[in-house]
Amino acid sequence: MPTTEGAESSVPGPRSGGRAEARRAAQGKGGGSATAGAAAAAGGGRAAARKSAKPKKNVKKIVAWSTAGVLVVIAGVGGAIYLKLNANIKSFDADAIARNRPPEAKADADGNRPVNVLLIGSDSRGKNNSDLGGGEDGGARSDTTILLHVYADHKHAVGISIPRNAKVELPSCKLPNGKWTKGGNTDLFNAAFSMGGSDDGNPACTQNTVEKLTGIRVDHTLVVDFNGFAAMTKAVNGVDICLPKPIYEGDINPNLKRKGDLVLPQGKQTVEGQQALDYVRLRHGIGDGSDIGRMKRQQAFLGSLATKIKKEGMNPTTLLPLADAATKSLVVDPGLDSADKLASFGLSLKNIDMHDLKFVTAPWRFRTQDKDLDLVQPDANKLWETLKADQTIDGQNATGQQPDAPADGTGPAPQQPAAPTTPAAPAADTSNSAIRVAVYNGTMTNGLAGKATELLKGAKFTASTAGQAASTKYKTTTIEYGTGQKANAEKVAALFPGASLESSTARGISVITGQDFAAAMGMSTGAPAGGGATAATPGVPAPPQPLPTTITNDARSADDDICANTSYGSGG
Repeated sequence: MPTTEGAESSVPGPRSGGRAEARRAAQGKGGGSATAGAAAAAGGGRAAARKSAKPKKNVKKIVAWSTAGVLVVIAGVGGAIYLKLNANIKSFDADAIARNRPPEAKADADGNRPVNVLLIGSDSRGKNNSDLGGGEDGGARSDTTILLHVYADHKHAVGISIPRNAKVELPSCKLPNGKWTKGGNTDLFNAAFSMGGSDDGNPACTQNTVEKLTGIRVDHTLVVDFNGFAAMTKAVNGVDICLPKPIYEGDINPNLKRKGDLVLPQGKQTVEGQQALDYVRLRHGIGDGSDIGRMKRQQAFLGSLATKIKKEGMNPTTLLPLADAATKSLVVDPGLDSADKLASFGLSLKNIDMHDLKFVTAPWRFRTQDKDLDLVQPDANKLWETLKADQTIDGQNATGQQPDAPADGTGPAPQQPAAPTTPAAPAADTSNSAIRVAVYNGTMTNGLAGKATELLKGAKFTASTAGQAASTKYKTTTIEYGTGQKANAEKVAALFPGASLESSTARGISVITGQDFAAAMGMSTGAPAGGGATAATPGVPAPPQPLPTTITNDARSADDDICANTSYGSGG
């Protein structure tokens, strides 16, 4: 991608006294730069304390560069800027994509298809990225990879973080010299992007690896580097984050061997450029220092960023600089190699609600023989099967069959609730919108909590699907309510004839769907009374098994509290 004066001015310079400055001082470079001069004038500041520090090679840092993918997916652009954006975009070789691929997702009854987008963050030090990222190594690594599944209804999406140091089987991949590797060896997941040692990385190899690992066809791949990430955070005037502890220079760069100056204070704050990079790359000084906590913070960052863009709407003042910044450091698959294609794709996803944009991490465990990770089976395969079935992580059917307008009577039976579940008086009560309800599935029936959520929303309640209940043996739907919520709970119960009301020490109102609601909706109640398996319908694929709570309970919505679930293990 060409470097222009505009591109350079849109990227914030390295933080004063940061790693890039220390590295230049140690190498005798940049003595006349404004940054170096300012640091020298500061006397005993960070640069002076780190002049003698030698840059250490093989520094691998996770970076949420995949933000670019989320931005392009959600935002979209249009009009006269196409030509300018087209000049920014670079695509990788289509011939490097494997020939033996998973099948394309089938369209639902309305002709809608789910879309799988692979978001890759490159830590390449080429093209001025070393000034922002530090380090001197050549090549590139995919230190952040998220498989974003956009459901057929284009109202739900889930991003699956794949740990960079998970051991996986690598497929045959095309090298920069045109030859193909044999494949079949086991290596770290991020070794796929490094295949061939190019500063541009090998996104096609990563795509091939994800398809082999998951059995899911990747429709589009997007890669963004340090410069693109830094420029985008500045283009949106910063992103809101939250830290449970203050972060110092020694946390950002453990080779400093001292605490150093404050980089990021404790609590809520807005960051952009170098500070945003510091946040999404941060591993030490918080939690147990593992990549797991760092992925949690990256998910929180992406959710915060997506929420900000969504709130600002289709505002050209924000979108055009954002799209320009993103595409200058963007590499895409051949199917998204123009501004027109990116815009069309982005606009098709504008109806995703932030509460329905989820983030989870592929199930993992620490290996006993080294410091790497293994993906946990069969849990990981259950997750991939759930996505292939286009079901949300709580088992809700997210095909495009949910009507936006009143049904015309031709839809499937489950879309037309039976008489017992027809909304009663509360449906006409506009004050219901002030009542928040969390819905849990208390059975083995996939999608039942989602159906109850739809019913509540139809009656104007503010409802959200929360996942599986602690038990799946509820025969009767139960409405739990906290202090002062009994009257509101009774309004909710009017939608579920025969439901039981129970007081709870928890705040708010929860609906736990039972077998009675499943029967009223004409849905299977799971295993029969005798304990045997439900008979399969010939020619119809069996629904995926419910996901374990280790996955569903750890899920993050884009609109979650930015201070929650941003660390892993001990240490804050």
